[in-house]
Formats: sequence, structure tokens, C-alpha cells
Amino acid sequence: MDPWVSLFSGGKDSSWALYRALEAGEPVERLVTVHPAGDSYMYHVPATELASLAAESVGIPLVDVRPDDFEADADATEDSSARGDRELEPLEDALVDLSGELGGIGGVTAGAVESSYQTTRIEAMCERLDAELFAPLWQQDPRELADAMLDAGFEITIIRVAAYGLDESWLGRTLDADAIAELEALNDEYGVHVLGEGGEFETLVTDGPHMERPIELEYDTEFDGTRGSLIVEDAWLG
Repeated sequence: MDPWVSLFSGGKDSSWALYRALEAGEPVERLVTVHPAGDSYMYHVPATELASLAAESVGIPLVDVRPDDFEADADATEDSSARGDRELEPLEDALVDLSGELGGIGGVTAGAVESSYQTTRIEAMCERLDAELFAPLWQQDPRELADAMLDAGFEITIIRVAAYGLDESWLGRTLDADAIAELEALNDEYGVHVLGEGGEFETLVTDGPHMERPIELEYDTEFDGTRGSLIVEDAWLG
């Protein structure tokens, strides 16, 4: 059986896809993290440097992909479709190299929930690599997914917010049952997605059943009244 590769940011969605693959006994032998230098249409952006700590805790080697700054390289006339295709190129190049190193790639895990923009590109990439796409979150009910993550023992920390109704108090907050209930209320009132699929918030999985040691954080916060982020000053495995 050819080894599998997991697209991995350290956030809840990619971590859940990895966890489900491991739970199913799939041979995941590499994690791959893309580190965009600027804003990205295709990839999770905040705190990707912490993916290396998560990978160490999971016990699977991590491959870092560091493309040029997407914003700096963008043509002013470039549409979103061309932008997505261009952003995919360094990831696909890295997977082609990995396929040569590993003797083929049997499957690729991805944490896509509702974004056809991302998923169609990753599907096409997997076809070119002759690899199966494993996307266990795809078009699943957001509340059921959130409950499943908590039931499995995921500890999820909110590291960025960018939506009406999410203030500075959400930064560093654990995404637990109370937080999910509040997000459902914000969904009813403002349309905030329960899993942050519209970019309303970003997360880091600091502990889970697939991790041997938790990630500990020392941080400050910054918030401009509309959006904010954790400023991680130190991070280590507990």
C-alpha cells in the first residue's frame, strides 16, 4: 500500500482529517504544511509555524512548503480562479517530490468543509498524482462535526477572529460546548459559521487523541475592533 500524505496546518479541520485517517488505519507517513507569506485564498494562514510542534506530538515527519508571498506576486488583473491555481503549484510540486521519495502517494487528506474553491483544485491535483482524496469533513453538518471533535477529545484554541460578534474575549478561548452554543446563536443573528468556514475564526488544535503531548502557549492578543489574533510569544510541548 502506498503511503499517505496529510495536508496539515495544525487547525481543527486538517487535524480532524488526519485523525480520521489514522483512526481508519491509513498509512500516513508525512504531514505537509504550506506557509503563505501573505494572504492566501487556498491555505490556512495564522500560526502555521506551530504545525511543527503538532507534528512532533503526533509523531509524523513534517514537510514545510514555503512559497513566495502570494500577495506580492499577484498580478492586478489576476482573477480568483487563476490565483487559486497559482497558489496550488508549490504544494503540488512538493507532493510530486514526495511521491518520488516515498515511491508513490496512495492518499491525501484534506480538511475541506464547504469550499468548492479549494476542494475542486485539490481533487484535480490528486487525480494528477494518482492519489485518493480523503476529505471526511466535506459537506458534513457543521454542528455534528464540532460535537464529534469535542467527543473525540480535541482541545481547540481560537487564534484569530474576523467577524461581527467575535470580540477580543474569543482570542485564546477554548472551542468547547459553551462556545459552540454561542456560535450557533451568532449564526442565527449574524450568519457566523459554527466552524468558521467563512474565515470568521481560525484555530489551533493543542491536544487530541492522536497527540502524545499537548501544545502549551504563552501569548498576547491584538484586536483592532473588527479582527484580532493571538501573538504567540512562546510555545512548547507539555
